[in-house]
Amino acid sequence: MNSQSPSPRISTLLFDLGGVIMDLKRDNALAALRRLGMSDPDSIIGLYVQAGPFLQLEQGDITPAQFRDALRPSFSRPVSDAEIDAAFNSFLVGIPPRRLEALRELRRHFRVCLLSNTNRLMWDSEIARAFTAEGLTIDDYFDGIVTSFEARCVKPGADIFRYAVSHLGIHPATTLFLDDSADNVAAARALGFNAEVVPPGTEFTLITDALLPS
Repeated sequence: MNSQSPSPRISTLLFDLGGVIMDLKRDNALAALRRLGMSDPDSIIGLYVQAGPFLQLEQGDITPAQFRDALRPSFSRPVSDAEIDAAFNSFLVGIPPRRLEALRELRRHFRVCLLSNTNRLMWDSEIARAFTAEGLTIDDYFDGIVTSFEARCVKPGADIFRYAVSHLGIHPATTLFLDDSADNVAAARALGFNAEVVPPGTEFTLITDALLPS
């Protein structure tokens, strides 16, 4: 599909979470960690792919408790679990109501699924809360969900896309994948997905509105 308009054959929309549905601000988390006494938070917090213990957490290789313990030597003072959790959750800004409304509308016409690099610490707290704004839960917005910590692999690796195909029962040729990372979109296209980048500061509806019946 690349530069062409989305195909009318699309039956499934596969969304990234952060940067597409949920707003992120990496600088919030960097500043919060520095206030706790971490000298180089940039070394573990990326925008699209993480490193060190944070990557291990997102791949499901360690638990939140093990993650916190792995980080503690990086701080210049003792820090509590709550302080660590709050610092990392400050990465997440929230979900504008218009995007929740758009997801509900899209589910009237397509199968809507989620494919996210994320972790149990954020998933069970701020992410879960963000989807309750309309009195619903995250499962009310998606027909299927794949998270990196459950799949034990991350984007842009091919394994997580193959896992999504198997776990969600989707077909790449009839699926449109939306992500804010060009690397993730390129990886999806290489596996036969239709895929489009949602540039920072834009709305996914600029792409999905063209798919809706007039």
